[in-house]
Amino acid sequence: MAAAGGKRPVIMVVSDGRGETCSQLLRAALVQFEGHDEEIIVRPDVLTPDQVAAVVDEAAWRKATIFYTLVGKDTRRAMRRLAGEGFVSTVDVLGPAFTALHDVFHADPAATPGLFYTAERQRIDRQAAIDYTLKHDDGLRPYELGQADVVLVGISRVSKSTTCFYLAYHGIKAANVPLIGGRPPLPQLLTVDPTKVIGLRMNVTRLMAVREARAKHLGRIGTADYVAKREIAEEMLGAQQLMVRQGWRSFDVSYMAVEEIAREVMRLRGLARGTGD
Repeated sequence: MAAAGGKRPVIMVVSDGRGETCSQLLRAALVQFEGHDEEIIVRPDVLTPDQVAAVVDEAAWRKATIFYTLVGKDTRRAMRRLAGEGFVSTVDVLGPAFTALHDVFHADPAATPGLFYTAERQRIDRQAAIDYTLKHDDGLRPYELGQADVVLVGISRVSKSTTCFYLAYHGIKAANVPLIGGRPPLPQLLTVDPTKVIGLRMNVTRLMAVREARAKHLGRIGTADYVAKREIAEEMLGAQQLMVRQGWRSFDVSYMAVEEIAREVMRLRGLARGTGD
């Protein structure tokens, strides 16, 4: 449903951060106005009075209402003054909270833009990495491999998945792709930046033991090739040759714990943890 006159009302979200807090609050309120049609415009990173002036001018031209989350004293002051002079309707989303907390703590807010995002960044990065890793386990969605921070490759049971999830917990988007003996690698894998791809290797004896334990646990029947020494050796050799041809760095994980594997992957890729232990 449009406003009177047939024109959609315009709401501008203005923030000195990314605008997510203000946008989420606005969407929560708009749920109560289902059936109405509006245009939402987000203007993030508004950090100076001059930028505020430009936003207010745009709002006046669009006949928009401004919802804002500005924490800087100068930008908040400029918004109140310029919006009043330009007869632009505004909603100070953080204002009531600042007033109430001032009374609680008997202190002024820090007025430092971006503090909320900085405090939340590790959690946000971690969740994004976990979501990505879940969607890209065991070669899934290969057309999105380029978005990964690191892609782990190797034959079955060399700890690719567990390492990826450990990395994801630390805010690193990790995908893994199996290298299967007798089959060509996924074509999308071959287009990924070689510096992003890390190969995991394991000696034959160790891998035999791992696979045998896995097969026994799952009660698999007809897994002779899966646990046979000769077949495992051929699989591993083929995978190593592919890693060399593609210029992928690799290392032996035979007797390494997942944490150790993850640390070596991060070292090779030059990645820092998104959060500490």
